[in-house]
Amino acid sequence: MGRRDTLIGLLALAFGAAISTVAAQQAVPTETMEVIGTTPLPGIGMKLELVPSNVQTFGARDLARQRTGGVAEFLNQNANSVSLNSPTGNSFQPDISFRGFTASSLLGTPQGLSVFQDGVRINEAFADVVNWDLLPKNAVASIQLLPGSNPIFGLNTLGGALTINMKDGFSDQGIGAEISAGSFGRKEISADAGYSNGTYAAFAAFEGIDDEGWRDHSATRIQRLYARVDRRTRHDDVNVAATFADNRIAGTQALPTSMLGDPKQPYTWPDTTDNRLGFVNATWQHRHDEETIVAANAYYRRVRTSGINSNVNGDYAPPAEPVEAFNLFSDASTRSWGASLQATALRTWAASTHQIVAGVAFDSGATDFAQSSQPAVFKGDREAVGTGDFETTTSVATTNRYWGAYLADTIALDRGWSVMVSGRYNIARIATNDRTGEAPAIDGSHTFRGFNPAVGATRTASDALNFFGGVSRGMRVPSPVELTCADPNAPCTLPNIFVADPPLAPVRSTTYEAGVRGNAGATAFYRAAAFRTDLSDDIQFISAGQGAVNAGYFQNVGKTRRQGLELTGGAAFGAFRVTARYSLLDATYRTAFTQSSPNNVSANADGAIDVRAGNRLPGLPRNSMRVRLEWGPAPFAVGLTALAASSQYSRGNENNADAGGRVPGYAVAMLDGSWQIDSRWQLFARIDNVFNTRFQNFGILGANYFRGPGNSFDASLAGPEPFRASGAPLGAWVGIQYRLDRGGGRR
Repeated sequence: MGRRDTLIGLLALAFGAAISTVAAQQAVPTETMEVIGTTPLPGIGMKLELVPSNVQTFGARDLARQRTGGVAEFLNQNANSVSLNSPTGNSFQPDISFRGFTASSLLGTPQGLSVFQDGVRINEAFADVVNWDLLPKNAVASIQLLPGSNPIFGLNTLGGALTINMKDGFSDQGIGAEISAGSFGRKEISADAGYSNGTYAAFAAFEGIDDEGWRDHSATRIQRLYARVDRRTRHDDVNVAATFADNRIAGTQALPTSMLGDPKQPYTWPDTTDNRLGFVNATWQHRHDEETIVAANAYYRRVRTSGINSNVNGDYAPPAEPVEAFNLFSDASTRSWGASLQATALRTWAASTHQIVAGVAFDSGATDFAQSSQPAVFKGDREAVGTGDFETTTSVATTNRYWGAYLADTIALDRGWSVMVSGRYNIARIATNDRTGEAPAIDGSHTFRGFNPAVGATRTASDALNFFGGVSRGMRVPSPVELTCADPNAPCTLPNIFVADPPLAPVRSTTYEAGVRGNAGATAFYRAAAFRTDLSDDIQFISAGQGAVNAGYFQNVGKTRRQGLELTGGAAFGAFRVTARYSLLDATYRTAFTQSSPNNVSANADGAIDVRAGNRLPGLPRNSMRVRLEWGPAPFAVGLTALAASSQYSRGNENNADAGGRVPGYAVAMLDGSWQIDSRWQLFARIDNVFNTRFQNFGILGANYFRGPGNSFDASLAGPEPFRASGAPLGAWVGIQYRLDRGGGRR
């Protein structure tokens, strides 16, 4: 363990001791959400003390108070066991990991979290990616992070499920608008309105963001709209919601360490992504009585993602191969639709109470994917300028069909005991079809089946002491992208070039968790949990070490393990409040294997490295800590968030043997504040990276082709070098908000 890791650990122990002392004297506001939604569709809900896992919940007030750039950034600064990588250099397109499992917008990142918006799984059908930029943050009502391999939430729930519930006109009435501006040319405008007459309700929220980016050629334009209508009667709730987005995001890749003296510069460019979303979701909830609820939903979702990705030609060797670079244009149009039906019943039999949930779900997706390549040369600022026409290299169609049936029973026994048993049976069918007529080997169909159970228990001794624990199993099937890019002899450049490759096995997970939580007095809380998730046939993206740092292939690497510890506590004194969260994550390979990584200094003559059982997984800090301080004597409110993370290994350094393939740890602080001028007007401000700390949060081993004068292209000087993605420097924004509320509301 390094010095920074040791320091973070000592800080955690010291802060834990302080929290225990303070909690014994004076309490902290308890977490506001006492009822947890433990199923994809709405039901009766469950008291926190009956949930056998360390659930984390956040509300609209938390998001509004801190005014982060989005849901992903908010989770990174506030949730236990979360880490964030910025491989694209754009803060609106991050990788978010929870307990070592990732939800990313980038192809090539194995996904391990399922994400739901109002009961609909929004991991896209093509590659299970999560487009964080499509979530309108000012329409979010609540967030729940449910850990473990919870089978109720279906496929891809290896490490946890993130459920996002949106606002409605019943709970969020009134109108509001705000505008802000500041660093990096960022200008943001948002507005929302909610109305209800008791039977009918309507809500709408809009966001527009223009950001030039803190790095060169990394501008962002975001436009998001969420609208919803509801009808509520004595027994029925019906709503129809629509989400639309039209976003353009530019990124500039990680930089070789020799170029980090100017972290704003690009490695190569352009690298752009255009995301367009149309998403309609209808939900019906019928209350037969107070103890019986039936819910159903149906949805249609269309996402079109296109963009240009610049790459070095790793085979450049004039005169035989005179092309310095190539630009890839990718276009993916995905149409998803599905429906679910769920019944929840609360019944008392003999001396125990049962909360029974039964449900069925169907999800389908179809994707048309095309990719073309254009030869290019590099200008002085490393822009890849096309020298020819785009020629089609790939044109495929993929389909996904997922069926699931689940059943759960939570049994409340006497003396504070409860037991939860659940299970889900899944069938997944994935088909790929070549549309060029030149690669018939791509055509194929794969079917996966499996039953995943879970069992857990809780024991409530008092308000101050609640024990919980359980075991759960989950499953992830390979995505179409993974199934068609699994050959180390034919690595793919992502966005993906499809080739005919051997099939992959599904990933299966088993999670063990135990912990304790409780309240100290009327307004104090604490949480502690230990967990272990074992994976078999884990799928990893293996770097191939070509000129493009995103070249590689997918491979089953045997067993991996993620285990760790989560500690949370807080204290309050009048207008002052503090919350601290410490996380320990030990993520390791448990099976030895050999992979290609020619830019690793320990690679053999064939460019291969030996990964041993016990080597740490890349991209995941071992220790992290978050401290949130708030001071709020009306009409003022000030908040300080401190985030510290220990070092992590770079991709390509899976054997942990390349000394340059380790990204140093870091600590940053964020400051936010507001002044409530009167009942309608509020002035607010936010400062990120208060001390202007230089840090990196992502690394990959690659080959640097820009070692000529002024970092110009020179293939004769190309050689292995660690690449890293830097976090944003100091940034400050100020804005003003107008709000006129009509009652009700999570404002």
